[in-house]
Amino acid sequence: MKIRVGYELIYDCPQPTPMILSLNVHFSRASDLIIPDHLITEPSVPVTAYRDRFGNWCTRIVAPKGQIRLTADALVNDTGETDPVVPGAKQIPVQELPDETLEFLLGSRYCETDRLSDIAWGLFDKSPTGWGRVQAICDYVNRNISFGYQHARATKTAWEVFHEQTGVCRDYAHLAIAFCRCMNIPARYCTGYLGDIGMPPPYETMDFAGWFEAYLDGKWYTFDPRNNTPRIGRVLIARGCDAADVAISNTFGPNTLKSFKVWTDQVFDG
Repeated sequence: MKIRVGYELIYDCPQPTPMILSLNVHFSRASDLIIPDHLITEPSVPVTAYRDRFGNWCTRIVAPKGQIRLTADALVNDTGETDPVVPGAKQIPVQELPDETLEFLLGSRYCETDRLSDIAWGLFDKSPTGWGRVQAICDYVNRNISFGYQHARATKTAWEVFHEQTGVCRDYAHLAIAFCRCMNIPARYCTGYLGDIGMPPPYETMDFAGWFEAYLDGKWYTFDPRNNTPRIGRVLIARGCDAADVAISNTFGPNTLKSFKVWTDQVFDG
């Protein structure tokens, strides 16, 4: 299967503004790129790149005064298979977890494990360990949080999502991640492209999607409490402790996002 992915972002800056962008397809999918997702800026500005501590590709630019258009348009090979489901995947005791997973047991900017620990144990202590417990967490979040873009705000945390019972995909992921960590299951935030491939209409306006991965039986597995069903065509951009680590843009000066478009569509040969 081939998937066309891309974006167009238009910013208006009242002065030259440094930016860090996390928009490139994750290096783990590099071999799947038929047409690379090279960043194009209008007007043209110097572009440099680096890898952050999670291995994500990041781009540095200085946006000039006025409007700047950022765009990329890529073609990706995909297996066409749904997210794996492995009900027998077991939970690993904390003392046996690899060192590199321990960071994803701790509280973070949007995932307050200290505030949610007693709640999590009250809700999920009787659920089966391993895959069954992560799925129970996803079922709870999916069932109890109402989706709506009007509920989105940049400062919203898992604790606030739990009490307000509203949010967008990143809020679903943050609450599920916090619950997993409270239950001693490493969990990390993911952002990327996720279209409606294989799903019945009506189709929503495209956006970047948020989901998470839980560490079970020595592997990281995808979970998506917003949709709560295995999906086709997930294309990873970045991973981190939570959304603070994978923001599509960090801007160091006043600016206005004038336009925001994302696409992810299956491409049929012929």
